Amino acid sequence: MQERIFRVKKILRSLRGDAQKIFTQALRAADPKNIISSQISLRKKILRIGVRTYPLSRFERIFVAGCGKASAAMAYSLERILGSQITAGLVNVKYGHSLKLKRIRIQEAGHPLPDQKGLEGAREMKRMLSNLTEGDLVIFLISGGGSALLPFPLPGISLAEKQKVTNLLLGCGAAIQELNTLRKHLSVLKGGGLARVVYPATLVSLVLSDVIGDPLDAIASGPTVSDPTTFADCERILDRYGLWEKIPLSVARHIREGVRGNREETLKEGAPALTKVYNLIVGNNLLSMKAAQQKARSLGYRPLMLSSLIEGETREVAKVHAAIAKEVLLTGNPLPPPACILSGGETTVTLKGKGQGGRNQEFALAAALEIAGRGEAVILAAGTDGTDGPTDAAGAFADGETVERARAMGLDPWRSLEENDSYPFFKKLDDLLITGPTGTNVMDLRIMLVGKPGRKNIHRG
Repeated sequence: MQERIFRVKKILRSLRGDAQKIFTQALRAADPKNIISSQISLRKKILRIGVRTYPLSRFERIFVAGCGKASAAMAYSLERILGSQITAGLVNVKYGHSLKLKRIRIQEAGHPLPDQKGLEGAREMKRMLSNLTEGDLVIFLISGGGSALLPFPLPGISLAEKQKVTNLLLGCGAAIQELNTLRKHLSVLKGGGLARVVYPATLVSLVLSDVIGDPLDAIASGPTVSDPTTFADCERILDRYGLWEKIPLSVARHIREGVRGNREETLKEGAPALTKVYNLIVGNNLLSMKAAQQKARSLGYRPLMLSSLIEGETREVAKVHAAIAKEVLLTGNPLPPPACILSGGETTVTLKGKGQGGRNQEFALAAALEIAGRGEAVILAAGTDGTDGPTDAAGAFADGETVERARAMGLDPWRSLEENDSYPFFKKLDDLLITGPTGTNVMDLRIMLVGKPGRKNIHRG
């Protein structure tokens, strides 16, 4: 019996090591340093961006701006390519995510709650990009967190008032699409506002997507694309949730004036400003998943990519994933061990307790309860930006022995789950994955390894 326990623990340690190697490879694939250099090159004064080319002889000045947790790393890579060709630059990044650059200034600011530093950076960005000509080129860098890191309320609306509207919508269960609709209509730069400011200069937007399905109008609230929503949509949302009497008077007045046609709408399809814009998605969750798949195969696993579009309540999604792991162990379906099951996307947590954690740690804890005692299975759930909720962890590991080890240490996994207190739980078990800021952000990745390569794995079918 002791020999079996020792063997299982040894296998689980090995599986954890493999899961971390697979996750690391996924991060490398989404590293802005690799992505930017693969999408952009400068040869003989011809700048290639994606499938387009831009002769530098056409431009008198080149400006670089951006927002998001990965924008500093994106700017670093772009600066290495363009060097002294850059006239000026400024990007807003989350505190702790900056890099030392020579020609592009970094402004650290608040995320997920926008703050005064973010507003100052956005204002300076607008000043830098105003009054441009057809002889100017602007390269705008967008990554996850860009919406919070580009706060610029319309005149007459304060940042605090805009934040109040956001909190009211979150508190009544509004969908993220509804939240973004209001945000765009209260912002100078969102909803195509930045494209409007830059025109008639040429604008290239490089996007590292952190939104399921990569909709350009949703990523950072679409500063460089047209917005399909209207003031009438805002009115319907406020009606639906009964918020007219709760929102600030300045916001209510602005929306009502917009419905009457007395306020400028967000940028719409066919606007002249859009004729000078090229939006290019340079990286996303699927890119990372494909790299993870290749690494898993090289380690001897049979990989299966479920989807890069996974969303929903974290605990329920964890149950489904755990059921697949158990099916592999019991019947060898949908593929026999050694198997690597991959999924991406972004789940949500309905907070009921007052604990500390994040959606990936909660996923790992919920999954651990489902696979308890199941032997050779390891699950790693982590955020590609290195941050999971308001913690210093990217995510956590879980396996068939997690629950037993926790109880031996006096921990109650069910109570930790109910209190949304996954961080202290995994910290005591030494099962947190702590990477620090990764320089990228393409949502979350979940890796399930079932069975160990190089040995006979027998399922019970």
